[in-house]
Amino acid sequence: MKKHAHVRVAVVQAAPVLFDKESAFERIASYAQEAGRLGVKLLVFPEVFLSGYPRGLTLGTRVGSRTSEGRSDWARYWESSIDIPGEDTDRLGEIAKENGLYLIVGAVERDQEFSGSTLYNSIVYIGPEGELLGKHRKLLPTGAERLLWGQGDGSTLTVIDTPFGRIGGLICWENYMPLARTAMYAKGIDILVTPTADARDTWQATLQHIACEGRCYVLSSNQYATKSSYPADLACYSDIEQDSDVLCRGGSAIVGPLGEYIEGPLYDGEGLLVADLDMSHVTRSRFDFDVVGHYNRPDVFQLVVNEKKRDIVRFHS
Repeated sequence: MKKHAHVRVAVVQAAPVLFDKESAFERIASYAQEAGRLGVKLLVFPEVFLSGYPRGLTLGTRVGSRTSEGRSDWARYWESSIDIPGEDTDRLGEIAKENGLYLIVGAVERDQEFSGSTLYNSIVYIGPEGELLGKHRKLLPTGAERLLWGQGDGSTLTVIDTPFGRIGGLICWENYMPLARTAMYAKGIDILVTPTADARDTWQATLQHIACEGRCYVLSSNQYATKSSYPADLACYSDIEQDSDVLCRGGSAIVGPLGEYIEGPLYDGEGLLVADLDMSHVTRSRFDFDVVGHYNRPDVFQLVVNEKKRDIVRFHS
């Protein structure tokens, strides 16, 4: 594939109405149209944008017990999740094709293989012709997220080829897993997307470190979420009643392969960060440091990655 030396990219900082798939799709379509008008060819949405990150909600959980109200809210979350592939990814494909861009969206994914009830925190990759190019499931949900989402496996360590470079993604605190990062570097990524829910100052240090370590562009997209994006009729709405109005302040950013900020970080509001990337900068930056090339000691350190799909149940006739 002939490579283009330059590409215009963008990250979205926004939030849908929580547990409202139509709200998420409306926002995706609106931002994609804006990005398309600006000539953007790669657009990244935050972690589980479809259909929201339920920050602050306990869903009625305590160690050793769950409430009926919490189960009700979780069922609402399940209803707003998507199948990959399915009608909803077809819809994302229509949006991508209409605007001529690669579309990368964080989504809550329903398991289609077994019970249909387990949810996953996933990234969906859509091409500019509307095709589903792949997905990635978060390998290890963080903290209380484990009550919401199952664990992904190595079969979805997806990297896609584009005319401007190879793109892969890790979700939020997966980026704190050195071996996960190494696996992505070994797949030859030029652009790492990091949909996240982490709005702390220390997340910015992580983005800059990864850019320097991988000598790649890092595109981090976070939600800007307020109480107004939470339906007041949630059974567990009282969980956030005493919280401040801003539940997630954002911090989306675009970082270059030597750790320099190109755009952002953006705080305390929603918006679209747009940047023109010089992809030849990736090659130049690896002159003195290539983490899986000349600055590597495979005779001392080796990483084994299991990319087989995990079979939960096997049937033999």
